[in-house]
Amino acid sequence: MAGDGLKEEIRARIGEVRGELVGLSRLIHAHPEIAFEERQAAGWCADVLRAHGFSVTAPAYGLETAFEATIGSGPVTVALACEYDALPGMGHACGHNLIAAAGVGAALGLAPVVDQLGLTVRVLGTPAEESGAGKALLLDAGAFEGVDAAMMVHPCPFEVADFHSYAMGALSATYTGKSAHATLNPQDGRNAADALTVAQVAIGLLRQQLPGEWKVHGITTEAGTALNAIPERASAAYALRTPSVEELRELRERVADCFRAGALAAGCTVELEQPAPDYLDFRSDAGLVALWEANARALGRPEPQRRGPFASTDMGNVSHVVPSIHPVLDISGGGCGPHQPEFAAAAATPAAEQAMIDGAVGLAWTAADFAVGRA
Repeated sequence: MAGDGLKEEIRARIGEVRGELVGLSRLIHAHPEIAFEERQAAGWCADVLRAHGFSVTAPAYGLETAFEATIGSGPVTVALACEYDALPGMGHACGHNLIAAAGVGAALGLAPVVDQLGLTVRVLGTPAEESGAGKALLLDAGAFEGVDAAMMVHPCPFEVADFHSYAMGALSATYTGKSAHATLNPQDGRNAADALTVAQVAIGLLRQQLPGEWKVHGITTEAGTALNAIPERASAAYALRTPSVEELRELRERVADCFRAGALAAGCTVELEQPAPDYLDFRSDAGLVALWEANARALGRPEPQRRGPFASTDMGNVSHVVPSIHPVLDISGGGCGPHQPEFAAAAATPAAEQAMIDGAVGLAWTAADFAVGRA
């Protein structure tokens, strides 16, 4: 464990830059950008780190809105993940403005002591967590090579240290039929919207036979354009969630069969696509969790709850290859949860900003403890 004096130095440093971190969080919150469009957010984070002596590469790893910032040259490398994408139409209803600021804050807290700790700090700006699996793309591109531990925090309506997530996969279906006049010659048409309806009924019936923790949910994205024309095109986008990636593969095939059945019933064709990499189930590293819990208690954070999977994240992909933690911090006192407009409002409150500062200190302390333990 890192000494108390060193930890107080880290906390004091984060206190010195508190205004910058709160300002960064508020700036990102006020200018929400969706997946792969987070040009301003990535730039603002990189600018803060560059101004404090970090070596910054932006763009990075083939992604326009990713960046990498490093400091130190020690034998132990810790990666801090900064998410900053928003939800379409809902702004920062998942609080990624806080995640970005906490990651930057942890890095700034560690910067003055990296040589003492034998530490290399790698800050990764990770776009497209909400859709697109940016971390999976970064992982494939080598962003996490040589990393000994990866960590981030996430806002929530409760406190969890040993985080677990569902594996999640996307599946989209596009039906092609044949248009015809709805009253003059409907018999000549092949109704793509009917094909989708049959598939959705099949999925609804399938749910009765699925294990309780298997989730299927989605939306219709197209189903015709004119009331008096048989729709020749219809489409839907679905998400599939299971406790493990192995189960996800089975669920995807069963749902795909439902989409195929709709095409067969309506005399249409269907094209199935996986529009993004799978999000793997998050697997917390027990040693890092123990370090985080001790530090969170020292910061006066609420006692963590024990919960099973309740969400999905592309940080799960990282956790399959690098020891990782993804603790969640209560910002709303048990009130509204993510992906609601109320949570977007909560993500810009003083309570949320204090949780962000606690998260920055907790991550930095945990990284310091990890480095000392590896020495």
